[in-house]
Amino acid sequence: MKESETQFAGMTRYRWVVCSMLFLATTINYLDRQVLSLTWKDFIAPEFGWNDTDYGIITGCFSIVYAVSMLVVGKVVDRLGARRGYLWAIGFWSAGACLHAFCGIATSGLLTGTWLVGFEGARENLATLQVVGDTVWTVSTVSVWLFLAARCILAVGESGNFPAAIKITAEYFPKKDRAFATSVFNSGAQIGALLAPFIIPLLARYYGWEMSFLLVGAVGFVWMGVWVYVYDKPQESRRVNARELAYIEQDAAAEGTEAPSAEKGISIWKCFTYRQTWAVVAGRFLPDGVWWFFLFWAPAYVHDVYGYSSDSATGILLIFTLYLISMLSIPGGYLPTWFINRRGMNPYAGRMRAMLIYAFFPLIGLVAQPMGAWSYWYPIVIIGIIGAAHQSWSANVYSVVGDMFPKSAVATVTGIGGMSGGIGCLLFNVCSGLLFTYSKETQMGFLGFKGIEAGYMIVFVVASLAYLLSWVAIKLLVPRYQLIKE
Repeated sequence: MKESETQFAGMTRYRWVVCSMLFLATTINYLDRQVLSLTWKDFIAPEFGWNDTDYGIITGCFSIVYAVSMLVVGKVVDRLGARRGYLWAIGFWSAGACLHAFCGIATSGLLTGTWLVGFEGARENLATLQVVGDTVWTVSTVSVWLFLAARCILAVGESGNFPAAIKITAEYFPKKDRAFATSVFNSGAQIGALLAPFIIPLLARYYGWEMSFLLVGAVGFVWMGVWVYVYDKPQESRRVNARELAYIEQDAAAEGTEAPSAEKGISIWKCFTYRQTWAVVAGRFLPDGVWWFFLFWAPAYVHDVYGYSSDSATGILLIFTLYLISMLSIPGGYLPTWFINRRGMNPYAGRMRAMLIYAFFPLIGLVAQPMGAWSYWYPIVIIGIIGAAHQSWSANVYSVVGDMFPKSAVATVTGIGGMSGGIGCLLFNVCSGLLFTYSKETQMGFLGFKGIEAGYMIVFVVASLAYLLSWVAIKLLVPRYQLIKE
């Protein structure tokens, strides 16, 4: 019998069942997040009179609320524990997702005083209001504020997903396996994005954009019922046998650290005194802005540059292909494990080697817009490759937290990193919305492109360089592996 077979003989693999639940939660997370991006351009904007700046403000505010919430929610998850913390998070964001559906009724009610109308009645009232010139601005403004409110509730809940998921990954997987486990559950982001263009625009077309929010949002409540049955800490789970538990806790045995139950928590402000925390902040600030830009703006890009709506056959196929290519991140998450097992590197060194490789792939984004002159497939494929590189990068940045911090602080530091990423997303989305509105109005030029295409070219340049800059910052802050003990 081979050494690997001997190691796993008689071992339960319940950790992968738990990982599958994290995968499903992340899939639901991104489905809920994608509903607005796939409906605003073709269904919501015509109804409320939105422009790119309005959408940029909404997505930007979502990002900053998400960022601030992650700073707090990570600590809450550490205190409540993964079981209760995750239930709270997904329940809150599912409620927020459903609330989007009622923004049309609320806008109509606030402007007309008539509240007892259905979705269609509200739509008719808003169409009548928009005929009167002075009320177009009012309809747009009121609806933007209402969507902002619903989006903020969604953001607060969704901010709990990754702190809880990373905490559970640190509980159920040894360090050498965490990047791969993270890439597996993190692939739910791509799966959600893959499913979204087939489900959401068609729901919006045939049943109204409101039902797309309601039906997708309701899925989270189903997940909550399953989670209560599935999850326990590995030390308390009847489904984890002694051999699997020993495998999970191998790092504590090797490093002589305290058992999880004996670990002391680390305050948020204390976390900020560590260079390792700032390395996580650097690893999330620019790259998260890139990923969320493509997540929120890819359907608009296909519409603005190539003229395909989100519910057209070509538009659906383009968005599907983009996120299908990004699924290459799953094997990418295994690369650090290969460096650790085959090259004998410590987890941090293996992770940094892999992240440097991932950081070079986004450079092809510099030619995405020029190659789009020949075919729209070129930029779509390139964006997909950048997405795969990002998700591989992201899985390792998340895992760096578990490598260097005690388990009692993992969700807290993950939340701090998420806050950094959210601030990056705020700047990326708000600036992009302003840039696109300005470029359309002025027909500005940049590197041979004019108008909206010039705006997208500027964004591609920033996105292409973001990962190398972030890698250099991480390396300068933490040149080598340093375990924090409290």
